[in-house]
Amino acid sequence: MNADIMVSASIVTYNDINRAPDTVKSVAENTKKYPLNLYVIDNASTDGTAELIEESGQAVVIKNAKNIGFGAAHNRVLDQELGKYHFVINPDITINSDVISDMVDYFESNPDVVMAMPKILNQDGSEQKLPKERPSFKRLFLGRLSDKIRSEYVWADREINEPIEINFCTGCFFCIRTDIFKKLLGFDDRYFMYLEDADLALKAKSKGKVMMLPQFAVTHAWERESSKSLKYLIIHIISCFKFLFKWRGKHK
Repeated sequence: MNADIMVSASIVTYNDINRAPDTVKSVAENTKKYPLNLYVIDNASTDGTAELIEESGQAVVIKNAKNIGFGAAHNRVLDQELGKYHFVINPDITINSDVISDMVDYFESNPDVVMAMPKILNQDGSEQKLPKERPSFKRLFLGRLSDKIRSEYVWADREINEPIEINFCTGCFFCIRTDIFKKLLGFDDRYFMYLEDADLALKAKSKGKVMMLPQFAVTHAWERESSKSLKYLIIHIISCFKFLFKWRGKHK
C-alpha cells in the first residue's frame, strides 16, 4: 500500500440493508494501493443498515436523525478526515477491481482534471447510458417523450473509448479533488435528491476539466426510482426546476 496519498469515499444510505453492506465490502476490500477512509452517512434508516455496516468495521458510520437528502448527507464528511481525492458512491455500486486507485493514478497524471466518472455498467455488463450533457428544459422534460432528445442527452449513439470531457458527472460514482470539493462547499443541499450531481459538475468545470474515463468501470444496480414512484417523480421534477432556475442564463 502506498501511504503517500490518502483517499476518502462517502456512501449515503437510507434503508439499504439489502445492498449497501455489499457495496461497502466491495469498496473496502478492492481498494488496495492507497489507504482509504470510507464513510457511510445513514439518513435515519429503520431497517438496521447503519448497525450492520457499523458491525463490519469497514467504514465510519455517521447517523443522521432524519432523512436530510443525498447532497446534504454527503456534505457531512466535509469536516471529517478526507483524502487528497474524494469519491462519492451510491449504495448500489459494486466494484471488482482497484478502480479507486486506478482513477487516483489518472488524476495524479492529469492535474487539469478536477472531477471524473468511470464507465457505469449494468449488472449484465452493458453500458448504462447516463446524462453527459448539461441539463436543459428540453432534455429534462421532452427527453422523457423523445428517444432522439434522450439519446442526445446521454450520448446513446456514441461509443466512448478514450477519456472525454463531459458536462454532467453522475452522482452514482465519481471522484473529485478534495480541495475543489471543499472550495465548492460540497453539494448544494437545496436539492433534496436529483441534479445535485449535475450542479456540482458545472461548478467544478470552473476549476478544471470534468471527465468520463471509459478505461475504468463500476457496476450500478440502477432502479430509476423516479420512473416507478410518484413520490420520487415529484422530487425529481422539483429538482429540475431548481436546477433550471439556478442556472438560467449562465455558462451557455
